[in-house]
Amino acid sequence: MGITMRDLGRMLGVSAVTVSKALSGKAGVSEEVRQKIIRLAEETGYINPKQPAKGLDIGILVPESFFSGDNFYAMFYKQLLQALTEAGHFGILELITADMQHDLVLPGLLRSDKVAALILLGQPSEPYTALLAGQHLPLLALDFHYPSIPMDAVVGDNIAGAAEMTRHLIAWGHRDIGFLGNVRATSSIMERYLGFASEMLRQGLSVRPECILLDRRDDNVICAPVLPEKLPTAFVCNCDIVARLFIEQLRSDGLRVPEDMSVVSFDDFNNVPGSLPLTTYRVDTAAMCRIAVERVTARCRGDETPPCRIVVGGEGVYRDSVSPIKNT
Repeated sequence: MGITMRDLGRMLGVSAVTVSKALSGKAGVSEEVRQKIIRLAEETGYINPKQPAKGLDIGILVPESFFSGDNFYAMFYKQLLQALTEAGHFGILELITADMQHDLVLPGLLRSDKVAALILLGQPSEPYTALLAGQHLPLLALDFHYPSIPMDAVVGDNIAGAAEMTRHLIAWGHRDIGFLGNVRATSSIMERYLGFASEMLRQGLSVRPECILLDRRDDNVICAPVLPEKLPTAFVCNCDIVARLFIEQLRSDGLRVPEDMSVVSFDDFNNVPGSLPLTTYRVDTAAMCRIAVERVTARCRGDETPPCRIVVGGEGVYRDSVSPIKNT
């Protein structure tokens, strides 16, 4: 691997951010230091002196529990790699184990000083994310955020999307609606629950506590929900994968979807051929990836504006998993 901005900074006793500012012509660097950095960059072959710096190595950190060969975050990772490639950068993946998070062990990408910035995909624990945020390297959270940690984040419009799905059920006559998702597991699930609850409140409808079901443990391991004795007529599920597992569980109990139970979901992912087409909220993951790459690149080039949380909209996709309630 070639020389990095951090290598240049270490040689001159300055930060990688200072190197980035100097090479991109940003303010905040004295002319003397700027010229030293440019000369060293030319001597080491880091850049063509007549061309702007580009081709950053960006680390992508994903908790193991969020990543497998064919899940939502594997797809998300592929789109993020594509966005980095289109911007002329390189993505380097490292999976974060549960032990690393528990023991607060820095990822190898940081210990070996290989990357100019980090993108966190999925949701590491809050203490582990705080550890990474304290490493003085540009850091962005993709598809989650922690309000207590000052860092850039790019998220989908979870609240508005879940509210739209709930509104759709209400328009079809449903009044007794449940929610499937562990709000403690991720910020996305929490926001989707808030969207659901806020729309129910806005419409003057109550939510029975026993109809808020857990779909996973706090460590993000999926589990079968425990159904209440009296079922509602519809459920808002926090994601498509959970919705499909839930539909299978309902069918094993002799219930039909949508005839006996309507189901709406989130993501528009995992549309299995031959399975029931889900009414769901489509997340614009491609746009989220492009915006994340733009934000990280700006940070590497010296942008020192306050951390921001960027919300990317999506759209409802209406299919066959909803029907009017009986006798309506």
